[in-house]
Amino acid sequence: METLKKVLIGVFVLLAFQLHSQKSYRTAFYKSYEYEKAGSYASALKELISVYNANDYFTNIRMGWLYYLNKQYTESVKYYEKSIALKPYAIEAKFGLVKPLSATENWERVKIQYQQILKIDPQNTLANYWLGVIYYNRKNYLNAVKLFEKVVNLYPLDYDSVIMLAWTKLNLGKSGEAKILFNHALTLRPNDKSSLEGLKLIK
Repeated sequence: METLKKVLIGVFVLLAFQLHSQKSYRTAFYKSYEYEKAGSYASALKELISVYNANDYFTNIRMGWLYYLNKQYTESVKYYEKSIALKPYAIEAKFGLVKPLSATENWERVKIQYQQILKIDPQNTLANYWLGVIYYNRKNYLNAVKLFEKVVNLYPLDYDSVIMLAWTKLNLGKSGEAKILFNHALTLRPNDKSSLEGLKLIK
């Protein structure tokens, strides 16, 4: 009987500790949100550091975001990478990692992140579009056109994708298709300078 009492006491103590830890964890997150709204990112980070658990996805991805906002890009990358390691199929963490990598103009690693996202979600429009932009800027029009076509097929009224596809087609020497797309872009955005410029090059 005495042994059973000790076991029960131990269980109650453990539960009380877990409840206290959970409350502290939530409080730290709530405070971090308040500090973020106020633009005090260092204070928001301090709250999370007080409850940091290396195996907790939520804490790591939140710290990655806050370090990014605080322009501490190396630290941001580190915590986003930890998030990805904890949940390899979480697309949000990969999109998060793109932010500090873009801020430091590490375009090759940005490209890899978009490719990783598309392995998980081939129809992801953001990843398709921005990977297309990277290829376009590198004058790799053959790869760019496939990505822009996919987005335009999914969202025919998306101006940004239509105009990028138009310019890509023009650079591939497909003037007829480019003309149709530039005119479509003009319908979506009247007097659009980019569309008018493209049409002038075709005439």
